[in-house]
Amino acid sequence: MPGGDIIEYGAIGRADVRHTPYDHMVGTGILRPERVSAVRESFPKIKLTGFHPLSQMTVEGAFADLIKEIQGSRFASAVSDSLGVDLRSYPQLITIRKISAAHEGRIHRDSESKIATLLIYMNEGWLSSEGRFRVLRNDHDFNDFAAEVSPEMGSFVAFRRADHSWHGHTPFVGERRVVQIAWVRSQADIDRKNRRHGLSSFFKKLLRPGQSEAYS
Repeated sequence: MPGGDIIEYGAIGRADVRHTPYDHMVGTGILRPERVSAVRESFPKIKLTGFHPLSQMTVEGAFADLIKEIQGSRFASAVSDSLGVDLRSYPQLITIRKISAAHEGRIHRDSESKIATLLIYMNEGWLSSEGRFRVLRNDHDFNDFAAEVSPEMGSFVAFRRADHSWHGHTPFVGERRVVQIAWVRSQADIDRKNRRHGLSSFFKKLLRPGQSEAYS
């Protein structure tokens, strides 16, 4: 089985960095090709829609190795250098999505508790014209975008939070795998988001009585 790094740090360094309408970068190939299969096979078996905190699930195998690498200083340094903001001193909030619902992806900007966000996509090909991340110029028009990212295996997008950092993805229903890494201002912000997600998951499971566990 292949060993060593899972992240291709050169891909981060080669990312297309732009500063309008806000600071962001997009790229491909962030996962080393020889590790992709193992990462995909060990992706968490999430049964509910939406993003789910890493803290509320068990990860194993190559996916666990990927998370460990994401949590390391080398990854934070690489993103900091490319995006132009020092993220090394901020805690990470890692959330994972496997299944997307029709109402998700609406245009929004992140809360002030976030410094920057990076999303790594993990889908084998992407034939749909929907479900593509867009860097938007305003808060109401999905068609007025500065960049678009197809959620294919190894593609990624990162951006600095700003009052005008509008983004989202066009509606898509089905499997859409992504790992989201947010650098936030404090551990208290992470704890608060985790508590809020716990309540959300509880009510989702009440509405889906045949599904007793969100993860397996």
